Amino acid sequence: MTRQDSNPDQPSSPAGTPKIGVIGDGQLARMMAPAAVELGIELHLLAGSADSSAAQVIPHTTLGDYTDPDEVAAFAAGLDVVTFDHEHVPAEVLEALTTAGTEMHPGPEALIYAQDKLAMRSAVEQLGLPNPRWAEVRSVEDLLGFGADVGWPVVLKTPRGGYDGKGVRMIDSAEQAAEAQDWFGRAAETGSGLLAEQKVRYTRELSAQVARSAAGETVTYPVVESTQTNGVCDEVIAPAPQTSADHLEVCERIARTVAEKLQVTGMLAVELFEISEDDADPETGTTAGIFINELAMRPHNSGHWTMDGSVTSQFEQHLRAVLGLPLGATEVKGGAGGYTVMKNLLGSDAEEQRSPHDSFAAAMRRSPGSKIHLYGKQARPGRKIGHVNILTQTLSTQETWEARRARLQRVRRAAADVAEIIVEGPAQ
Repeated sequence: MTRQDSNPDQPSSPAGTPKIGVIGDGQLARMMAPAAVELGIELHLLAGSADSSAAQVIPHTTLGDYTDPDEVAAFAAGLDVVTFDHEHVPAEVLEALTTAGTEMHPGPEALIYAQDKLAMRSAVEQLGLPNPRWAEVRSVEDLLGFGADVGWPVVLKTPRGGYDGKGVRMIDSAEQAAEAQDWFGRAAETGSGLLAEQKVRYTRELSAQVARSAAGETVTYPVVESTQTNGVCDEVIAPAPQTSADHLEVCERIARTVAEKLQVTGMLAVELFEISEDDADPETGTTAGIFINELAMRPHNSGHWTMDGSVTSQFEQHLRAVLGLPLGATEVKGGAGGYTVMKNLLGSDAEEQRSPHDSFAAAMRRSPGSKIHLYGKQARPGRKIGHVNILTQTLSTQETWEARRARLQRVRRAAADVAEIIVEGPAQ
């Protein structure tokens, strides 16, 4: 393990400055840095490489292996609290931190439900919250039985390690089930089965975020609508347009219940399916309403809009929460008529040949109100290399939905144009 301060001669922080350690060196840790600077918090990073997204901007960086219990325990020594920018921390590392008396938020007893999808489904069921139909399957025969019960297609997931569409396989028919034999073989080596879920014909995807502090305080963010492309979040609209009061209440209640009952500290995102009456299917037991998709116990892609569109960003909120500080206001800027559109920048082949900065001038001319956030990552097809936020506001108190929708559509087009210019280059 190597200490890699970008400025080893920098003066020490004033006495009493909180010191937060972050395990994980991706863009989520990177985006905690500005909030930490503003609050005068000393952020420490355990990174796998000096050129990782977060290591580029966090001066107090230690190079080490987050899967090594001894290295992680040494990194955490002297810090006030440790948090995470991903869930994939081995149990033995969490045990080593617990043994050393390190304060962790979220703690191992909560993280397990973000790490293990089977544990998550079971916990959601025990809490009486809405799951799609699911089962643990340990063989092709189990999968065939589940598919016969709920109908094809079936979504097959690895319980651990999957994200952004990875570790997810669509099984369209009984004939296709045999092709999953290799997944069952790898799962058997770990002593686990796979998670089979009924493929829900949902109307749209929503996300409900809640922050819960170490002191037990909770605040919710406005529920947002998200759109996925090839299993990766592509666009987020905050707040989710045209959502019924009943569905908003259910989404927020689900998020609060999960945070409180599972003792989550920090940011929690609950990804949800919304099923309208038109998409309900009594024959398969699919009823209208809200159903839980997945959980993330950290800042989340569906909350990146908060960096520019909310009173308190999810990254500042996460730091407040893990330190037990009072939580910040979560309203959308612009009041009742305000929206923020977040558009991810997903790398392409074209961008591998140039820098996204080459297109900044054209992108900024297209939308002077756009806020561009890059992650310092090398582009490759489908990889998240940044995002764009654009706000739209109104002073009108009597705006019709048609006028609001037109205003929102203009912003969505602008965000999509800016993203295309940055990723593909300006039109010739």
